[in-house]
Amino acid sequence: MTGKQIVVLGAGYAGLATATEVGRQHRAMLVAPEGRFAHRIRQHETAAGHGAPWPTIAQLLRGRQVEHRQARATEIDLTGRKVCLDSGETVPYDTLVYALGSRTAWHGVPGAAEHAYSAERAAELHRRLTAAGRPGTVAVVGGGATGIELAAELAEAYPRWQVRIAAAGQVGGWFSPKGRAHILRVFGRLGVHVDEHQPVTAVTERGLRTDRGTIDAEITAWAASLEPLPLAADAGLAVDAQGRAVVDEYLRSTSHPDVHVIGDAASATVPGIGTLRMGCATALPMGRYLGRLLTGRTTEPFDFRYVVQCLSLGRRDGLLQLVHPDDSMRPTVLTRAAGRLAKAAIVGGVLGALR
Repeated sequence: MTGKQIVVLGAGYAGLATATEVGRQHRAMLVAPEGRFAHRIRQHETAAGHGAPWPTIAQLLRGRQVEHRQARATEIDLTGRKVCLDSGETVPYDTLVYALGSRTAWHGVPGAAEHAYSAERAAELHRRLTAAGRPGTVAVVGGGATGIELAAELAEAYPRWQVRIAAAGQVGGWFSPKGRAHILRVFGRLGVHVDEHQPVTAVTERGLRTDRGTIDAEITAWAASLEPLPLAADAGLAVDAQGRAVVDEYLRSTSHPDVHVIGDAASATVPGIGTLRMGCATALPMGRYLGRLLTGRTTEPFDFRYVVQCLSLGRRDGLLQLVHPDDSMRPTVLTRAAGRLAKAAIVGGVLGALR
């Protein structure tokens, strides 16, 4: 790749992992509007006022041959091999790494985007909670990992507020029976009210409407699910039904092999495992692999196996669930202090891997 213009779009887990790996040996450009790393898997801590400032992009790129162009990609010209930025610049590339990740999905629910705080607005949610004249009810929408961690963190950090979590299905329903039972026990201890099998049909200034009635709340936090950004599809890359770019065994776009797609933006299928889910657990390995591939340190196809799933459940508790390589549940779980420490070690290792 010497002499080639490598451009990486996105400074999330996948994009930064690739940039830092490539930058050990070759020059590259990282295009991202952020000046500071957005540690998405710790946004629930930010909402509770616990999150310390995460490292700047410059700190993570220190010692690497990577130029950080602080701008947002607005268009990709696949024929001309160039990227248009919101600064008005046009950046040419020989190899493009598309790692723009995902964003909160509102699913067309009326009022959700207007009245709910998404994970991307965790700092605003914290300010709203601390500035409120009197405590009330916080409704967290979403029974997945983000919603569970946020509900537990808020309930512990703001004990005078009533926290409710609303889910279309079961809260933590994909975990093993032991894992899900522990989540519900922690919610019971923290006073979190669980509303299951209640799809949200609208969000208002006063709370939620569901297909089983209303849930009154002064504040709503939205953690329902994620969706890929539309730029890949708009550019003409082959995408799946979710809008994720379809890639081959080397994480190259199946329609444009000079474009590599990684992280939440990629629809990557591993033999014997299946199509990988969105998340840091898959994004970081993709990014590190691609960095090694682009610098000639591997010629093997991308391979991946799941090992664990883990959750933070406030400051004193956690859950680590062992899984089979295909991400299906094993019966073994670690909970309480052991689960919390295991999760903290894994999360701490993320920044270590990027550095």
